[in-house]
Amino acid sequence: MSLPTDKGSDLKRIIRGHLVQMNIHDKIRSILTETREDLDPGFVSEGDLLRALEQRGVVDDVMKELTLHVDSVTEAEISDPPNKSEKISVTHAEKINIDLKRRYLNVQILGGKAFLEHLQEPDKTLGGICSTLTLCLGFCNQRFRSKPVPCACEPDLQESFLLEVHQDATGNGNKMADSSTMLSMCDPIHMVLIKTDTSGDTVLTSSHFLDWRTVLCAPRGRTSIAIELLGVGSECKVPIGVLNVKLELYPPLVDHLSVDVITTQQSLERQKTAEKERLFLVYAKQWWREFLAIRPSNQNKLVKIFAQDENGMNRPVCSYVHILRGGRLLESPRQAARFVSLLAQERVPVVGGGSYHEQWCTMMAFLCRNKGDCEDHATLLCSLLLGFGLDAYVCVGTKARNNPHVWVMTCGTDGTVTFWESLTGNRYLHRLIDPDDLTSHPKPSYPYQTVGCVFNQKAFFANCQPTDSVPLCVFDLEDKSCWKAMSEEALNSVCASGSITSLPPVPTLCSSSLDPVQASNQMELELRHLLAEHRKDLGLATIWDDNLSYLLSAALVAYELERCTGVSCGNEEFQDAIRRAVPDGHTFKGFPIQFLHHNTHRAFATCLRSHFCEEIVCCRGDHVRLAVRVRVFVYPESACATWVMFACKYHSIL
Repeated sequence: MSLPTDKGSDLKRIIRGHLVQMNIHDKIRSILTETREDLDPGFVSEGDLLRALEQRGVVDDVMKELTLHVDSVTEAEISDPPNKSEKISVTHAEKINIDLKRRYLNVQILGGKAFLEHLQEPDKTLGGICSTLTLCLGFCNQRFRSKPVPCACEPDLQESFLLEVHQDATGNGNKMADSSTMLSMCDPIHMVLIKTDTSGDTVLTSSHFLDWRTVLCAPRGRTSIAIELLGVGSECKVPIGVLNVKLELYPPLVDHLSVDVITTQQSLERQKTAEKERLFLVYAKQWWREFLAIRPSNQNKLVKIFAQDENGMNRPVCSYVHILRGGRLLESPRQAARFVSLLAQERVPVVGGGSYHEQWCTMMAFLCRNKGDCEDHATLLCSLLLGFGLDAYVCVGTKARNNPHVWVMTCGTDGTVTFWESLTGNRYLHRLIDPDDLTSHPKPSYPYQTVGCVFNQKAFFANCQPTDSVPLCVFDLEDKSCWKAMSEEALNSVCASGSITSLPPVPTLCSSSLDPVQASNQMELELRHLLAEHRKDLGLATIWDDNLSYLLSAALVAYELERCTGVSCGNEEFQDAIRRAVPDGHTFKGFPIQFLHHNTHRAFATCLRSHFCEEIVCCRGDHVRLAVRVRVFVYPESACATWVMFACKYHSIL
């Protein structure tokens, strides 16, 4: 049988890859060395080497390996005869264990090129730590993440993602999507590229929406494309690199669609979206004129109708909020608030100085990066609280020194209003202050000064009260004299799921890939080593008290429960255990601290900057015993709360 050049190359590549996995080259070298020792080194022929390989079973192992892994590359697959496509599908399905009654799209990343920003990256072959790139994909409630690869001008991104193509409509769960169904699915594949530097800091590099439906008109459901990735923020018009991608439908369509059909469908969707956005903009302008006519001072209130995402797209702020359920990953609203607060805060980086640059990230980009500003935190927390059935809204206003800020508000059925600070997880009750009451009022516990508007996924209210001061505001959103509402119908036309094609898909939460027990043990061992080395440099010996270390766990769990629930769990048992563990005449000192990461060296360096912790680490005296305990609490999206406690006990000398 003769093979086409490209198919023969593919077969060779597959065989070569499996031989490398078997470490065949090292085995041959080892056997060659043994054969030379047994025979005259000058007369070891190819036949002698082959016989030695056969005697040691290497040839049989190779044949079994190739038979096991290459039998899917059959003659039918290589030559692609149309009449054998069904046989290929069944064989391939058995290998990857997929449902033959469902339609799948295989997205194969074949590497990148022209990432010119990384021309000066250090050579990864030197063995040093280098920055990495990670590609994240989101499609129809499915999330995928590639393995990190070293940053380079041509990054070796070689991944394959199998996406299930299905309709979410009721009754269509067990039906295979046909060509007309897939043509009507305008959900793009959201591709997010994340850069992680050597310190573990993440940077959002690119956010791209791929219309995958071009594969519907490709012969045998296969097509290859080159995707030009653009930057984000102020660099959203600047290309950063190219990804080579291969799309393949499984099983392939019997009759693929024509290019004209795909083009016409996409054109109609764009026209429909543009018309809806135009009509909403006309409505928003008229609504704004009416709002200003109520009171001239409304011009100075922070009423934000549109916000710009990482790709420079202006979208209504209501489109950034969705009803999001965490499934089994989050069990309560307060646990959701704790999770959101563990995602790091960082303002949008800009080149050069100037004023604050505001950017509202899509939820997928925010979750993949695990870092964002207060707007990203607030929209995520509001979405999760809506998922828990609360009447939640995002508030836009100011805090101390009139700095713009965004937080979350929930309205109870009994009229209570609760503010949720998404950056810390703290909750505050709002108590209305009567401006005509001359008696003194306690200072509000919340840090918010003014509020201009509140919104969620289907409602938008602008504050039209005489004052926008939070303590003096009435938060009865049904009172039209206090809040001017936008038309719910107008908002749904551009913000409801599936209303327009320019809306990004809503991602689902992913469970943590971190093992909390293993991470806790590993970090604790490393901290012990660092502390002992630090004391050794000071000429001090280190003696550990394992029992005291274990007792510290109760305190760390109580601290996290208090952060998660807002209720003090009490440390009576811990305090009693410490009193029993510390003999009379001895002194106990403890230093707890929390981190949003589990990097040992960063954590230890931070602890040493505390004078109180340094006293414990560098403790001198009689019968000094040291203890350290680490407890890592994991949350969705690999967010974690790492609690560390250093402690010591020593004999007090008066």
